[in-house]
Amino acid sequence: MTFDLLFRHACLPDQGDGVFDVALQGNRIVEIARHITCDDRGEDLAGKLLFSGFVDSHVHLDKSCISGRCNCTTGTLQEAIAETARAKRGFTEEDIYARGKRTLEKAITQGTNFMRTQVEIDPRIGLKGFHAIRRLKHDFAWAIDLQICVFPQEGLYNDPGTDELLWQACENGADLIGGCPYTDTEPTRHIARIFEIARNFDFDIDFHLDFSLDPSKSDLEEVCRQTAAHRYGGRVAVGHVTNLSALTLDRFEQTAQRLANTGVAVTVLPSTDLFLMGRGRDHLVPRGVTPVHRLLQSGVHGSLATNNVLNPFTPYGDCSMIRMANLYANIVQIGDNAGLNACFDLVSTKPAQLMRLKHYGIAIGHPADLVVVDADDKASAVAEISAPLFGYKNGRRSFARPRASLSPPKHSPRY
Repeated sequence: MTFDLLFRHACLPDQGDGVFDVALQGNRIVEIARHITCDDRGEDLAGKLLFSGFVDSHVHLDKSCISGRCNCTTGTLQEAIAETARAKRGFTEEDIYARGKRTLEKAITQGTNFMRTQVEIDPRIGLKGFHAIRRLKHDFAWAIDLQICVFPQEGLYNDPGTDELLWQACENGADLIGGCPYTDTEPTRHIARIFEIARNFDFDIDFHLDFSLDPSKSDLEEVCRQTAAHRYGGRVAVGHVTNLSALTLDRFEQTAQRLANTGVAVTVLPSTDLFLMGRGRDHLVPRGVTPVHRLLQSGVHGSLATNNVLNPFTPYGDCSMIRMANLYANIVQIGDNAGLNACFDLVSTKPAQLMRLKHYGIAIGHPADLVVVDADDKASAVAEISAPLFGYKNGRRSFARPRASLSPPKHSPRY
């Protein structure tokens, strides 16, 4: 029997110990075994990690790479929103496309095969960002699956005209809808309206929520209540929820159970949350990053994601999900193998569940979406920030990053 592609001696972390062979035919995985007998020698992965690629469940492509256009001095959330809003007035569709393309290409070469991008909709930007990102989704479908989540960053009821534009985007190619109640003068109505629009289009929902360190100011319970009322469990995610990091242990566990019972998932954005939270403190600055791995223990779906790249919310970033997992492990002080394995899952299998990706994972019949990482297991990949070496999308090579190599002198010096 012959195959279009054959990988030998791959570490498949979710298949068991040891190494496996994986065979592809066309754009599908057709066989997985300890050893596949055929004449093809295949590509020897020498025990390197093979998986379906990273899943970045929360990114802002439309406002990436604008640090040079903004004048930030305080580093607060309020300043980030204001400076981005000011810069946004000068955006054009071509400008958004070019910056989004730059960021998307970084993500692809860092091994990301699936992404959910947030796109701002309001009367200032109109649908320019939506149109630009929709073009990127089409133009890069050969390398990445892109979900478009349209949302009102600057509010809804305090921003006349936004509702109509959101509706238009939903009618014209958006994949899901989001909300940002903490910027609205009427957050409860904001949440209710987002659920109303979502139900009309049968869309999933992804909220920006509770971006502070004050647990007394929270819209999370209202989101959980509405999720239960609309029987929308498993279709709602909330991002940031940094004020959960300020809860006592008993209140955190109560909240975790509430999230699990209602089916609301949580996306933590380590780089942004760490950068923006705790401003104004001159000592013992809180990290402000919710320990999402502890939520998983209560049955909550969760993920880690990039959020922003090179803008006032996060003035750095190379779109490396393995770096994000490592950063998170540092912040929440995870160092054991089981914990590091969980961190890897939070940028792969867990966000795939959150985004309801039906065919994610290495299994017979699944699309041949594959990435090889220069590590022998998941824990080592996170601990060492191991680089992706190459990847496939639907059975076609999508990127390659040659391994670094040393160049010693021909003649060793004498000592």
